Amino acid sequence: MTNDEPNVSYPYGGVRSDSYGSAPGSYDLRPTQIEIDLSALRNNVECIRSIIGERPIVGIVKANAYGHGLIRTSQELLKCGVDQLGVAFLEEGIELRRAGIAAPILVLGGLLGSQAAHFIDYDLMITASSVFKLMQIEETAAALGKRAKVHLKIDTGLERIGIHYYNAHQLFEATLGVQHCDICGVFSHFAESHSQDPSFTRLQFERFMEALEFFPRHSLPTPTRHIANSAAVLQHPETLLDMVRVGIMLYGVRPRADLAAHLPLRPVLRLKTRVVYFKVVSKDARVGYDGTWVASENTRVVTLPVGYGDGYRRTLSNVGTVLIGGKRHPIVGNISMDQMMVSIGQCSAHNEDEAVLIGQQGSDCITCEELAATIDTSPYEILTGLAARVPRRYL
Repeated sequence: MTNDEPNVSYPYGGVRSDSYGSAPGSYDLRPTQIEIDLSALRNNVECIRSIIGERPIVGIVKANAYGHGLIRTSQELLKCGVDQLGVAFLEEGIELRRAGIAAPILVLGGLLGSQAAHFIDYDLMITASSVFKLMQIEETAAALGKRAKVHLKIDTGLERIGIHYYNAHQLFEATLGVQHCDICGVFSHFAESHSQDPSFTRLQFERFMEALEFFPRHSLPTPTRHIANSAAVLQHPETLLDMVRVGIMLYGVRPRADLAAHLPLRPVLRLKTRVVYFKVVSKDARVGYDGTWVASENTRVVTLPVGYGDGYRRTLSNVGTVLIGGKRHPIVGNISMDQMMVSIGQCSAHNEDEAVLIGQQGSDCITCEELAATIDTSPYEILTGLAARVPRRYL
């Protein structure tokens, strides 16, 4: 392992080790780890290519690449043939640039005028969501004597950021007067492309396409058009246009559990830890903070060194399960910040045995979609909530 090929991203620095204590003189890595399967990432890019052909892909790596690790995941995606990267915030784009990534980077979030100079200095593509924002970018670029790269954002029904589709001509007209901005693209964002009901997605797409009629109507070249996200790639092929933005699909997770079940996407992430304590809990003993679980009989309970401080949701207390020895066992008692307890009944387990919270062990698999359904949230929240303090190991 060389320094420019880090197989382990460890948040607290120090000597890296590919396995627990395998490098002489190193300390053991924390037993709670996130494993990232880079071959699965490559597989998922190939799956996307099988649908979209040669269209450019914007790989969405915001929120620490959906919990997978911003820098290493971005590097691997670019090796896999992803053309551009998409982030939410300025600081994410700066972090990628400081890591030596030179690929085009689109910052999808809103702009404060005071940030414009940093966007331009770091060669980041800026989302211009109104005439006022475009003018702020133009004035900053003129003052710096540089050019700004801009994508125009049209709101077709999400009501987040972007000029309303029925006023989009105002933003398009304003681009005709700017001298220091390169208009690299125009885009919108679907509100419910994952839904089984396609009506609102179709309406949004119609609004977007009608707004874009401005360009041929005025004999102007149309900027690169993009609106399709992961769910649209999977079930709305008419929306693929000139470029696609894919996020959750890259990581082997479907925007809806039953969507495109035939496509061989593979989960990229596996969250695992090791048993650090074993005890027998007596009948009627209360377990954990607030005693929310009471043993109905003498039972064996193990403690795992992982908790909500690592991003494993506290709402999984008493309803989640963990794989130990290839079998599912229930989480018992309230999950605490750094530890949780698991009842293994009369089964056997030993200190240092592997426990899997997300991913496969033996013939069983706990998916983040399953966890999300258990606590009525989305897989996006499960993945992006995984804390940076958990070391990522790249396989």
